Amino acid sequence: MIGGMEKRAGGALLIAGTTSDAGKSVVTAGICRWLRRQGVRVAPFKAQNMSNNSAVTPDGGEIGRAQAMQAAASGLAPDVRFNPVLLKPGSDRSSQIVLRGKPYGFLDAADFARLGPLAAGIVQDTLAELRGEFDAVICEGAGSPTEINLRHHDIVNMGLARAADMPVLVVGDIDKGGVFASLFGTVALLSAADQALVAGFVINKFRGDVGLLKPGLDRLAELTGRPTLGVLPWHLDLWLDAEDDVAYGRVLGRPQPPRGSEWLDIAVVRLPRMSNATDAEALACEPGVRVRMTIEPGELSRADVIVLPGSKSTVADLEWLRANGLDEAVRAHAEAGKPVLGLCGGYQMLGERVHDDVESGRGTVAGLGLLPVETVFHAEKILRTPVGRYGDIPVGGYEIHHGRDTVTGERFFTLPDGSGEGARAGSVAGTHWHGAFEHDAFRRAWLAEAAATAGRHGFVPAPDVVFAAVRERVLDVLGDLVEEHLDTAALLRLIEEGAPAGLPFLPPGAPEGASHPQGTIGR
Repeated sequence: MIGGMEKRAGGALLIAGTTSDAGKSVVTAGICRWLRRQGVRVAPFKAQNMSNNSAVTPDGGEIGRAQAMQAAASGLAPDVRFNPVLLKPGSDRSSQIVLRGKPYGFLDAADFARLGPLAAGIVQDTLAELRGEFDAVICEGAGSPTEINLRHHDIVNMGLARAADMPVLVVGDIDKGGVFASLFGTVALLSAADQALVAGFVINKFRGDVGLLKPGLDRLAELTGRPTLGVLPWHLDLWLDAEDDVAYGRVLGRPQPPRGSEWLDIAVVRLPRMSNATDAEALACEPGVRVRMTIEPGELSRADVIVLPGSKSTVADLEWLRANGLDEAVRAHAEAGKPVLGLCGGYQMLGERVHDDVESGRGTVAGLGLLPVETVFHAEKILRTPVGRYGDIPVGGYEIHHGRDTVTGERFFTLPDGSGEGARAGSVAGTHWHGAFEHDAFRRAWLAEAAATAGRHGFVPAPDVVFAAVRERVLDVLGDLVEEHLDTAALLRLIEEGAPAGLPFLPPGAPEGASHPQGTIGR
């Protein structure tokens, strides 16, 4: 029994949002954590994700980083089934498509529309598989469910809900303003059949006295016939594992006072096609470390350490660096003997040459020439979770890249067979490994070396920060927020029984015939 009700295998709920970054990912994770505490076997699911922040599963597949976080909230290892369709944008018009964890190809919008029936079948089959294995599957939508220009190709929002006969909660971010209009409009522009599955609302990121919202909540319920199941407060610590870099401000996280007498200032270049920006999050958890995301050469010149993060389009972002004078700022920093670190695509940029006939098709392009590395892109993507050592310190990570590097100098990591990975030359270093900074001993050692190289001798790495524990605390906070601020009894009823019958229609709606053209999900 859960909350006085028997568990029913195969229950499901879709968390949609009025906008991107409304809080769908964290609400989904919070519900997963809360259900796990109740003894429910729960799994997350995002049918289709568009993000360059991804993770590698134990079997060598690739999924969105947010779904890996939601899996952790559920007490599960990452699984390709939790995000069967992943779109990784390489430009404004083209994305790499990953199906069930494996690269399918590079497609533009028209190509993906033709891929729709295949993707829809994969999504429906995968969700059915999970519902047969778990007591509950908490699904996350994408963007807004009322993108009426895209509804006929939808496999992640109302198209998924219709195909799976699944109730929907809509999350609105009150911090952006206009939350009541957004919630009402989200429902009112859906077709009657879609509206019949929208069972209620959640308001996110509220600051102040929730009693002040009551007149608005009551009126919204009168107008829509749907309740608001809770108001989640603004919480400063919910910044880890962001879905996309749009969630990041200029300063990452909440910088804590230093343990020593000096701060260490780290500037991360906010590349246009930045991927796995989450690599910098473990650094931002350290006391005395200020991590800034920037596109300004002047900020790079003032930093102690420069980090070039991963990129979904190495050559295009390298050209952007040069066009904006950031290449010279990075070079001057290195020539002054100050630390520069490249991660994955950023590592490739620091090398001598990049040969790319795969992502950009640009052929051979000169790198920044700061590392003795040459990178050749191959069609087959490398997806793996390697382990090695940094000096005497064990460390691991995960790799997601098309480039193969040839290094003529010193390596960054030592592999178990005695070979190496990455490269270093003086104060400049690089690696293809993501996630290495989540290993506490390596992170402290690297920070100590970087601070010494930068002349910040008063900086002292904290000996007691355990990144895995920090992440667990965030997931527990999410579970606490759900338990304390949402109507959990109503949540359970939706998961077990589906959307209630007789939910009213809000005009004007959308033409039903336009919602389900031949061959797409929900037909």
